[in-house]
Amino acid sequence: MMEKIDLNQQQINQENSVVGEPSMTVATDATTPAVQPHLGRERQMSKKTNDKWLYAIPVAVLGLAFLAGNFIFQKKAIVTEPEPETIAETDENSLLAIDSSMPKTEACPLNGAMYTQVEKDSWSQRRPLAVMIENTPEARPQSGLTNADIVFEAVAEGGITRFMAMYYCDAQKEEITLAPIRSARTYYIDLASGFNLPMYVHVGGANVDGPTNALGQIADYGWAGENDINQFSVGYPTFIRDYNRIPGVEIATEHTMTTSTEKLWAVATKRGWTNMSPDTTVGKKTIAGSDWQDGYTGWTFKDGASSNASQTISYGFWSGYTAFDVKWDYDPSTNLYARTNGGSAQTDLNNNEQIKVSDVIVMFVDETGPINEQKHMLYDVTGKGKAILFADGKAQDITWSKKTRESELEFLDSKGKAVELTRGKIWISVLADGTTVNY
Repeated sequence: MMEKIDLNQQQINQENSVVGEPSMTVATDATTPAVQPHLGRERQMSKKTNDKWLYAIPVAVLGLAFLAGNFIFQKKAIVTEPEPETIAETDENSLLAIDSSMPKTEACPLNGAMYTQVEKDSWSQRRPLAVMIENTPEARPQSGLTNADIVFEAVAEGGITRFMAMYYCDAQKEEITLAPIRSARTYYIDLASGFNLPMYVHVGGANVDGPTNALGQIADYGWAGENDINQFSVGYPTFIRDYNRIPGVEIATEHTMTTSTEKLWAVATKRGWTNMSPDTTVGKKTIAGSDWQDGYTGWTFKDGASSNASQTISYGFWSGYTAFDVKWDYDPSTNLYARTNGGSAQTDLNNNEQIKVSDVIVMFVDETGPINEQKHMLYDVTGKGKAILFADGKAQDITWSKKTRESELEFLDSKGKAVELTRGKIWISVLADGTTVNY
């Protein structure tokens, strides 16, 4: 796979008293006659005194022992054991004070999944991340895909697919490692634009003059240095090259770029991009920032209803490029679809879990290209077209609609009404018109 952005070695290296009793003395002088002691009586008195002490010491010891024992037993009599405290289970790795007893009452704006109020309080201070993640066989397993609320999938060039993973609700409880990060493409920017200026994350991007000039478009849209997080301008320690990210596997440089959700949100906050966009000044006028959810409608969701039907979905992107062929197997017991990519279960390096989602959507779009020497492609994700929704073990023919680049992507039924998606993770594959989908 060829990319316009070449990383040189310099760029790669950049990313990484004891107090005694006083004695008594008797003074004498020459005029004072010496007192001669009665030695016999003194010895007698001394003996009697010593005898008394012989009896007194054991009696005193016994008395002290009695008092001490009485004290101890009295203490035992009045001390009661405390009732064991009931403590709810918590995750020691959690960034938030969440326990298993908390109800999940808050719907995620992106995919309708239910979370706790604590998690909502956290995401409400942020905006979504839209992160470019590669999908070459050498990059697998990727890190962080099981925590993505939504994933978009399309060909980057040469039949090689790439993902744009959206992180928001399911990335509040823990810091999520994301890898490997790759470059920007025009149609992913178009899709990200429908989420009211998310933080768009990438490593460089296509920049050949013309319709695929992703870096030029980022600048033209006013994203550069704002809601755009390009590794080329941010660098270490937000981004690092981790050559050991897959234990025991030698990895080429282009498959090593790593970051995390918390690092990215830290950059966003530093720039003033929280849930609110920064205030802007035009001439002498200041325009107040706005919450990213202002004016955002989002999709319509329903609770899942498992089907007993067996369902397998399969499709490819380019003929002959079987390493990128996709299969989804529906499991009625979980009401989820498990993903296979290139003939193997696609897993997340962070947790070794297979990627599973509630909704699989296939969008059919116009494909153009390769259109330049870098073999860049164009997929027209504005306008409208056909789509298939797979959810609850069933398939439904629907349409997609996106009036402009900044418009939200809509999914409609045959009557033009918004389709209800099943709450949970969503995976959207963008396929060229005419591509066969088997199910």
